[in-house]
Amino acid sequence: MHRPRHPLSRLAAATVGLLASTTLVACSGEDGPQRSVDAFLAGWHSGDLNAVGFVDPTGAKIAAADVVREIKTLSGELVETPPKLTRQGDPKVVQNTATATIRIEWALPGETSWAYDRPVRLAQGRDDEWQVIWEPSLVHEQLTSGDRLGLRRVPAARAGVLDGAGEQLVTARPVVRVGVQPNQVTDLKALTRQLDSAFRAIKPAITPPVDLSGLAKRVDEAQPTAFVEVVTLRDEAYRQIKPRIHGLSGTKFVTDELDLAPTREFARAVLGTVDPAQADDLAKFPDRYSPGDMVGHGGLQGRWDERLRGVPGLSVIIKRPKQDGTLEATGTEVFRREPQAGEPVRSTLDVATQKAADQALRGERRRSALVAVRISDGAVLAAANGPGAAGENLAFTAQVPPGSTFKMVSALGLVERDAVTPDTTVDCPKTATVDGRSFKNSDDFALGKVPFRTIFAKSCNTAFATLAPQLGPDGLAATGRTLGLEGQWQVGLDAFTGKVSANGGATEQAAAAIGQGTTLVSPLAMAAATAAVAKGGFIPPKLILDPAPEPAAEPGPELNPEAVAAVRAMMREVVTSGTGSALRNVPGEPVHGKTGTAEYDDNPKNTHAWFVGWQGDIAFAVFVEQGGSGSGTAAPIAARFLRALS
Repeated sequence: MHRPRHPLSRLAAATVGLLASTTLVACSGEDGPQRSVDAFLAGWHSGDLNAVGFVDPTGAKIAAADVVREIKTLSGELVETPPKLTRQGDPKVVQNTATATIRIEWALPGETSWAYDRPVRLAQGRDDEWQVIWEPSLVHEQLTSGDRLGLRRVPAARAGVLDGAGEQLVTARPVVRVGVQPNQVTDLKALTRQLDSAFRAIKPAITPPVDLSGLAKRVDEAQPTAFVEVVTLRDEAYRQIKPRIHGLSGTKFVTDELDLAPTREFARAVLGTVDPAQADDLAKFPDRYSPGDMVGHGGLQGRWDERLRGVPGLSVIIKRPKQDGTLEATGTEVFRREPQAGEPVRSTLDVATQKAADQALRGERRRSALVAVRISDGAVLAAANGPGAAGENLAFTAQVPPGSTFKMVSALGLVERDAVTPDTTVDCPKTATVDGRSFKNSDDFALGKVPFRTIFAKSCNTAFATLAPQLGPDGLAATGRTLGLEGQWQVGLDAFTGKVSANGGATEQAAAAIGQGTTLVSPLAMAAATAAVAKGGFIPPKLILDPAPEPAAEPGPELNPEAVAAVRAMMREVVTSGTGSALRNVPGEPVHGKTGTAEYDDNPKNTHAWFVGWQGDIAFAVFVEQGGSGSGTAAPIAARFLRALS
């Protein structure tokens, strides 16, 4: 038989022999193809293949530098993390060709490993050296010359925040994107004025208002036929102003759906928002977020973002250069790690109660909050913050003096200690001096000597200031703790549980008895304390049912039945014949409550407005920053809340 003299002829003959003959297949030795395979793997990883000889499938020689360059090109987005390469057993030799199996294992983002086996073919040259037959499919079977491996994140389905009944609070709702097309605008200044007027007419008002100050610049810089978005409106808001804006020259409208809460202001600060990843998100968590990811910000969406967002999947795709040199995906996916859908967070929020709370604060231009708690189990049913869709959760985190709402705590402490009963006669002068400091009543009223129940209903500061010593140095704080104040309870979001004055001097004790001095609370803490009075014992408030916050707080001790019954009766009189008369005619079960006007600086005219109370199984607290009097500002808000629920 004539011996082939050309390497290509030798390779072709060997290939035919491999396919058609029954020639014995032998394992290679140390000087065989194994050494070339190992050198190839080491050089692939190091980027130096000069120790290896290469030929293409036709037998033509290829420079090692060209192979290094092509491997880097084919690796694409994985080039910075070369794979782990291992030979799987010894090469199999048939005459002057050999085949080895190698394992290629890429370390992908997210601690993901992608491994597969590839055959490496070798041909024996005239000098008996084994040369690697180079072709792009050696890196992956679906790669061809010029291809690149690329990475693509596969978004996970984001789970939702559920209400107390297990229903989605945030779901797809119709919206309308309002925009303008530059080449159809005839008078941009006039259009801007008309749009601004229409947006301001939407009820409830959009807070903060739509900012049109940069519209002219954006229109000027846009393409003539571009859609320059002005604002995205909920469908119900758009319909209010559609007749005013739909026919304006240059306006365009795009219908869409977005995942939204029931209303724009619905528990906004508690729920938080889900928005495209911002620059600080990407900088702080470069391994977690990528541009275009949706990220929870604030509230439950931010606190539980990792749980809600799930784990994104990952796919390895093949990209190919276009004629202009840019890369485009070919549609070929060679590896995929499936995403793991997010897990929902189940809250205690009740849609009807939250809507009533939002409605009650609507129109209040000052910072405000309303918290509602179910008395029987401590579930937070609503947490509203104003004005509008306010981002700060004052309902949970405010640290402000409680004013006369704290007389609920002071009265409980006094009755528990047998210092007074509802019928004990107590003097209510216009002013009272304690250790040189003068205390006075709102509007300088005086009641004279009246039953303690009247002192409470009319909110007499001077009487409570003179009774304060009977609570002892830390008696007020001790009573407050039985109502959950200063407790270690957790609700799944940041919350201030209160700080009650203790062990102060005579003037501090007197101030603390009327909710002033160093005592600070949040609306949530006061709503929970009010619920404790209504129930007869403190139940830790809870906002999250699943996952349950850890550690779970323990309920408080049972309150003195006679003392708490007396306080309940006096809180009813606040509504029927005292400072809370704004709620006197609210329909439904009897309303109990206490007003509060809290000074927050050295000017007695600067005051926060408070009202705490309950009706049926719902306890609540209303707070209005710099709101003036509790009876004039907070009590009417409480009445609106309860009427909206009835």
